[in-house]
Amino acid sequence: MRHFLLVVALFTFLTSTSVLAKTVAFKASILHFKSNPALASTLEDSYEYFQDGILIIKDGKVHKVGSASELSTALKNIDVVDYSGKLIIPGFIDTHIHYPQTEMIAAFGEQLLDWLKKYTFPTEKQFADKAYAKKISNVFLHQMLSNGTTSALIFGTVHPQSVNVLFEQAYDKNMRIIAGKVMMDRNAPEYLQDTALSSYNDSKRLIKDWHNKGRLHYAITPRFAPTSTPEQLEQAGKLKKEFPDTWVHTHLSENKGEIAWVKELFPDRKSYTDVYDFYNLTSSRSIFAHSIHLDDEEIQTLAKTKSSIAFCPTSNLFLGSGLFKLKTAREAGIRVGLGTDVGAGTSFSMLETLNEAYKIIQLQNQKFSAFEGFYLATLGGAESLSLDDSIGNFLNNKEADFIVMDWAGTPFQEYRMSKASSLHEKLFVLMMLGDNRNIHATYVMGEEVFNRNMKHPVMDLINNQN
Repeated sequence: MRHFLLVVALFTFLTSTSVLAKTVAFKASILHFKSNPALASTLEDSYEYFQDGILIIKDGKVHKVGSASELSTALKNIDVVDYSGKLIIPGFIDTHIHYPQTEMIAAFGEQLLDWLKKYTFPTEKQFADKAYAKKISNVFLHQMLSNGTTSALIFGTVHPQSVNVLFEQAYDKNMRIIAGKVMMDRNAPEYLQDTALSSYNDSKRLIKDWHNKGRLHYAITPRFAPTSTPEQLEQAGKLKKEFPDTWVHTHLSENKGEIAWVKELFPDRKSYTDVYDFYNLTSSRSIFAHSIHLDDEEIQTLAKTKSSIAFCPTSNLFLGSGLFKLKTAREAGIRVGLGTDVGAGTSFSMLETLNEAYKIIQLQNQKFSAFEGFYLATLGGAESLSLDDSIGNFLNNKEADFIVMDWAGTPFQEYRMSKASSLHEKLFVLMMLGDNRNIHATYVMGEEVFNRNMKHPVMDLINNQN
């Protein structure tokens, strides 16, 4: 009996430590970024590309990456997954998205403020029902993963249960996400309003339950200044002071009518940005979605406080909000990530989002290379979320979130790729013509969480309605 107990104890010890760490290698073309190509002294310094590459994962983290010829000796006694002919890149990072708006994507015909009243608020009302929230969050996370997005900064609704179920499911998938309960105590339907005190208490409870649990993080989430009283923004600032390693996630200067409204509601503040700065909501972990119509002083405030911006091109075009000034933000030293902003955004696909980003920059007579695009969708997103110590590229010991991509997802893409003569041209074609059909598989911490043969959970929702 004593011998049996010793064997059990030894087995438990071995399986709970890295002694039995799982090591696996992936063979494919491999691309990742080390810095922003738009700021690098030479383009070649900003990225690594291995046409015949090997990515070695040990216990869910990057162990080695390089060319097959250099790493061939390291492959002895290691399982190799052969994705030859495909491209492996770090998982996409979405810096602004609303999971409760999944079902209302592509809602017709309004600009921001009317769109919120007509579509968004009635849709978000349903998330008072935890079972309903669970169904939608399941579809939402699958939709993200099937588009190659492995991390995101996510809006819930005003209901704490909407965030609880999202965190529960993301935890089960071992995803690194940041999310938060919306704080909203005025200028919204009564059925979606909380109070300054209840939003503080609910958010604090969620922080204690979920922040830094596994790969999960919490974002203090006032919807935007017009839907929060000064008292609620004070409570949001109080939370940030009590939990300084949390994030702040909100909207800023998306729409000119919205900006005028903020001026009426906060007449003592110099600007929309100054509202957030006054209530201590600007910081190195504060992400402001959109930030289209900023004056010079606002740009300086974001730069000085080391705040970040989420650039949401499909949403900005869909709602007619305006053209984000990427070059201005970059020159000011402001970190910028890419956001799909579903459901005003029209796609979960970061490839399709990059397609629209290119057009927004073109309309300002500026250049936006495919290298900068894929940087923004990966390492740039990680940097803007202050997560680049963990994710965003394939440096040693980073968490192994990555995508296996088909260079061509359709016969026409294959034809167009056959005419591409350089890496940049191939990436640009992928950026302009690509979508979810190019995602072959998605991995989180070295484990496959999506492949194109998986059943989509939205079918269960459709079948249950019929």
